[in-house]
Amino acid sequence: MEKTTKIYIAGHTGLVGSAIWNNLLSKGYTHLTGRTIEELNLLDQQATGLFFAEEKPDYVVLAAARVGGIVANNTYRGQFIYENLQIQNNVIHQAYLHGVKKLLFLGSTCIYPREAPQPMKEEYLLTGQLEYTNEPYAIAKIAGLKLCESYNLQYGTDFIAVMPTNLYGPNDNFDLEKAHVLPALIRRILLAKWLEEGDWDAIRADLDKRAVEGVIGDRPVEDILNVLSRYGIKNNPPRHGEGHKGTQRVSVEVWGTGQPLREFLWSEDMADACVFVLENVSFREMVCLSSPGKGEIRNVHLNIGTGKEISIRELAFLVKEVTGFRGNLAFDASKPDGTMRKLTDPSKLHALGWHHRVEIDEGVRRLTEWYLSH
Repeated sequence: MEKTTKIYIAGHTGLVGSAIWNNLLSKGYTHLTGRTIEELNLLDQQATGLFFAEEKPDYVVLAAARVGGIVANNTYRGQFIYENLQIQNNVIHQAYLHGVKKLLFLGSTCIYPREAPQPMKEEYLLTGQLEYTNEPYAIAKIAGLKLCESYNLQYGTDFIAVMPTNLYGPNDNFDLEKAHVLPALIRRILLAKWLEEGDWDAIRADLDKRAVEGVIGDRPVEDILNVLSRYGIKNNPPRHGEGHKGTQRVSVEVWGTGQPLREFLWSEDMADACVFVLENVSFREMVCLSSPGKGEIRNVHLNIGTGKEISIRELAFLVKEVTGFRGNLAFDASKPDGTMRKLTDPSKLHALGWHHRVEIDEGVRRLTEWYLSH
């Protein structure tokens, strides 16, 4: 790739897209283009086609998607499958029609079966049932992966699909209803910390920046306590004999038993892997790595991950330690755990020469500091 190559990053303001944008800038790429959803709605086929005709990008990174945590995935099932299919179909097809040299499609490791052997290799795709709570989103991402693969085989395009594990980092989504587990934990535990300290200035400032169900910082204390309680941040009255100190009176409820194991990848590491693939890897090389056998070419995609995992319980207590929260963490076993284990095998990417750098304890510290400064 030339440093002046025109690169379109779809979804350039989100967690994934912004990290890739910044990585490209840091490597000296000077001709990046992006559009907000107000400027270009990728659900609109005609508008997407017009954009490609006018802008004529050489490379495309498809990081735009409807995303969310277990609650959002399970609640907005129709929206998640429809919008992701529509975005993918529009961008990938227009990239083909307008002769894009290389496209990078960002998926997710939720594409793998719920009971897939661990760690999950690329060839485990479509070998079993998906996790129910995010099945619509996973099916959309599988369709995008197969769309890239099929266009490559029929039309000779160079469209590469990568499947990052659970991501976290700068510009993450901290919406308490729709956020993934790690940013949601950080925000909820910080709010609980401020509550136990009686720091209402911090709580009100937080709500002013990111309202919860329309509740902002100028609302009465009762309204704020009620909305925080709905998201598991409980201001419990002291038990007899405990006095009136805040410590241990405030608790944070965590969905599930805390037993599921999850792998987390710092978004800037993910971005570095994506740019590495853009610069160094072709679909043809990936076919050679996939060892399809019987003349069939399938599952030609790359996992991006660390190959390391942590339980949700350990993660919650890590966030508690980093934030300085002294109250209780209560795990609600009546709520779904989701997939019990979801560890990627990144050996194909390792064989190509890329490895992650940021470990989870350092990443949690960085993201907490980022949130507090934003």
